Amino acid sequence: MALTKTQLEAFEKQLMDWKSELEIGQSVNVQAMHEQEQTSFPDPTDQASMETDRNFELRIKDRERKLIKKINQALERIKAGEFGECDSCGGDISVKRLQARPVTTQCIECKTAQEQEERTRLD
Repeated sequence: MALTKTQLEAFEKQLMDWKSELEIGQSVNVQAMHEQEQTSFPDPTDQASMETDRNFELRIKDRERKLIKKINQALERIKAGEFGECDSCGGDISVKRLQARPVTTQCIECKTAQEQEERTRLD
């Protein structure tokens, strides 16, 4: 079941909007962090609290950066006509799965098998 042109356009718009939102948030956060860096606290506890908050924000920004990369890859798959195809088995990824996670590259069956294999290796 290949995606229709209307569905592909909707996914492309959703991905572009999501990417824009993330990029705006990233630039606002970077600007706020620069302002925070200039703030100095005489109390070591306040300084430690600020550094903890900053490290947390950095982890979030890193996750957002990785998500932007996945969004770009999904947009490339749309352009290449490969969006909605499972990287593992070559089958179709369900529309419901794509709606829930439009950056996905695997159908639910292959992703479940991959997660099960990862859990087995960790045990």
